[in-house]
Amino acid sequence: MSITELFGEPIYAYTRKQAVEDGEQVEIPMETCREAGFKFLIYLTRTVWNIYVEVPPGVIGQDKSGRLADVLWMLRCQIREGQTNFFSLHVRNDNRDRTPPLVTLKAVCGPKDMDDPEPTITIMLTTED
Repeated sequence: MSITELFGEPIYAYTRKQAVEDGEQVEIPMETCREAGFKFLIYLTRTVWNIYVEVPPGVIGQDKSGRLADVLWMLRCQIREGQTNFFSLHVRNDNRDRTPPLVTLKAVCGPKDMDDPEPTITIMLTTED
């Protein structure tokens, strides 16, 4: 049963499909999700993607796939420990010789979209909804 069938027509809705089309969310390919040990699709907000997956200009020894793998791995570790909403990891966004700053992200599991109840995980900043 869809959300519309349960609650009636929405006044306004911004769907996940629209968010992906608008570039506000990034869909991680299912193959990548499976490789990281997940059974569900994972989405990242554009902000998380830009700050913690994209490699800042001039930063050496980093690549997008490795940074994405780090985010997914740390989420998986936290879920296995029963910590399902917030998780932390060190992300290097510069070339300074030090331990990179610890960042905390939020993961929420919910339906893929208004008309698709398939579970998905969305990774976002702690200040995002």
